[in-house]
Amino acid sequence: MIIIGYLILAVIVMGFSIQLSNYVDIIDKRTSISGAFIGGVILAAITSLPELFTSISATALLGQPELVIGNILGSDIFNTAVLASLFLAFPKRFRRARIGASHNLSLVLVAAIYLYLIVVLGLRLEFTIFNVSIHSIVLLAVYLYGVRTMSADDGVSNSDDGASSQLSMKQIIFRFVLCSVGLVAASIALTYATDAIASRYQIGTTLAGALLLGVATSLPELTSSINLAKLGNFNAMTGNILGSNLFNFAILTVADLTYAGGSLYVTTSQTWLLLIFGLASAIFIAMPILYKSKGRRKYPRLRKTIYFIPPALVLASYFAFLALSV
Repeated sequence: MIIIGYLILAVIVMGFSIQLSNYVDIIDKRTSISGAFIGGVILAAITSLPELFTSISATALLGQPELVIGNILGSDIFNTAVLASLFLAFPKRFRRARIGASHNLSLVLVAAIYLYLIVVLGLRLEFTIFNVSIHSIVLLAVYLYGVRTMSADDGVSNSDDGASSQLSMKQIIFRFVLCSVGLVAASIALTYATDAIASRYQIGTTLAGALLLGVATSLPELTSSINLAKLGNFNAMTGNILGSNLFNFAILTVADLTYAGGSLYVTTSQTWLLLIFGLASAIFIAMPILYKSKGRRKYPRLRKTIYFIPPALVLASYFAFLALSV
């Protein structure tokens, strides 16, 4: 029954997120906001609401910091695997797509965060300011810098125009708020379901977070990214995934503020697997994107391999993590 409840809640989270992304898409079409900002900040933040509220619930209500780390890192590596899968599924559209310049910086920031966490956690460096870890402050600062860059992007749009909505902006905002409330409630319930599964089946909390909570809360990113890929809007799709990954790291700051049981940055064997394979995935996924913007003209011979091998290595990294975590 617990697993059935988990699956039902995951479907509910996905349903609310689909509706939210639809409303954001309408807002995008009716305004002149930068496409990079829409995909990388607004849509990314909306589809990351499950990670935010499940992480707060895991620390403030359950006192499980390992579950938070597993949730965030598990979601990020799953998101990257989704992006790689869509690159492989739509190779021609990806090669023709235009990617915003701000995404290049997002790629660097995500990889830098992984490297930073590996170093400071490996050396066991821990400093606090008013009971908040310096690591949380660094992660928040990096995210805000990324938001600033994406908001300044001139925007690249290559999606097809969708069907116009007959709803007024007031109606859209009202429904947006209702779906957000439903998403928050379902996300909190999902945390309890995951904790119950971890306790009943004796699964380590970090592993449970990565496999159950991480994947379930990434369903919004998965659904919205597939839709954007079908529309040919790889700029918004890439921004959604990279923006969500950056936002997820910033969630650790919020979770740190709500956790009073010590350091949030607890490391286990699964944590290290997530960090190592997460860094590898971040590097691999950056290769085809950076090649499109920086190396396509200088190294044309790499075109046949750069769009296939690195994304395939991302998927290999994800499945290697799963195999080693069992």
